[in-house]
Amino acid sequence: MNKEKLWTKDFIIVSTINFLATLVYFLLLVTIASYAKSEFEASTSTAGLVSSIFIIGSLIGRLGAGRFIGIKGPTNILWVGLSFFTITSLFYFLANSIPLLLVNRLAQGVAVGIIGTATGTIVAHILPRARKGEGIGYFSLSAVLATAIGPFIGILLLKMENGFTIMFTMNLALSILCILFLAAVKLKLAPIKQPEKTEVKSSILSQFIEPKAVPISFVALIIGFSYSGVMTFLSFYAESINLVSVASYFFLVYAIVIIISRPFTGKLMDTKGANIIVYPCIVLFAIGMLLFSQASAGWMLLLAAAFIGIGYGNFNSVAQTIAVKVTEPHRFGLATATYFILFDIGLGVGPYILGFIVPNTGYRTIFVAMVAVIVICIPVYYLLHGRKDRELMKIV
Repeated sequence: MNKEKLWTKDFIIVSTINFLATLVYFLLLVTIASYAKSEFEASTSTAGLVSSIFIIGSLIGRLGAGRFIGIKGPTNILWVGLSFFTITSLFYFLANSIPLLLVNRLAQGVAVGIIGTATGTIVAHILPRARKGEGIGYFSLSAVLATAIGPFIGILLLKMENGFTIMFTMNLALSILCILFLAAVKLKLAPIKQPEKTEVKSSILSQFIEPKAVPISFVALIIGFSYSGVMTFLSFYAESINLVSVASYFFLVYAIVIIISRPFTGKLMDTKGANIIVYPCIVLFAIGMLLFSQASAGWMLLLAAAFIGIGYGNFNSVAQTIAVKVTEPHRFGLATATYFILFDIGLGVGPYILGFIVPNTGYRTIFVAMVAVIVICIPVYYLLHGRKDRELMKIV
């Protein structure tokens, strides 16, 4: 029996667009604060705001995109997002003050939120139903690769003369390339009409959020919160335990293990359901965080990266697939937006909260505490989705 085709031209190009947009996102996330300080003599707190305000924009973009995808169709919304993304990439050359830079960062965050929601929705629609877990797993690899490659390129450019000019030029070129890629495909995804039998008056909140996707998205919020400290404080933590040189390989190992494991976990979810992946992933993530908190040698830090990559990295793709699978096709856009809104809140709020605690406890203590938070996700996941996953498998 032949499998339905997964690697179509449309799938590859949409995944590439998501990769390039996410690459620019993470490249600037690790460099723009330095730009604000060096070019405008901004304070550390202001420079931090220049970096983090992007996430606020992304949340706004996802809220709007999830709503309008159902009205205008995901392809049209992606065109809007990419056009806005290109304009804001150009505006970095014109933003000659901190207020203008802040406005542009917020605006580009909105654009990236729109792009991420639109590409995720398009992929959810074009993937074969029987291979949705596998396909979304591959699609999410585009973001994983970008989170590893983006910061690497950004740090490399920081060391170069005229590095910021090169960086902004490259970002503009990548934005234009995304538009050319989208022009190369003919995605026929019109707005999907809501079934007549479900056309009832809905609440204002349900016009922006998919209620059925909230349970698994809430688990993702907790998982994202648990990981946020690793993403934000790795360099400071590595310096405090004298493992700075090894820490530079952390995200490389993290990305490699996800690339190796993702094809297997996606296929397994499609055939056996989400539980067989999610429970082991949470346990492996907790083990990785424990190793991370106690690292005293390079091998421990890199082993922790491997465990976190397998656990946290694979949980994300499975959870995103669940958010789509529990939702009707005409609300895929809202489901995708809901998942990333809650997940991004966890990633964004975590460093802010943990940043207040670190001075009093130290890094090791907060990472040990995160082990407990991760373990709590096991009963939370069971109550919110795990106990119903077998019935979902029968439906899909």
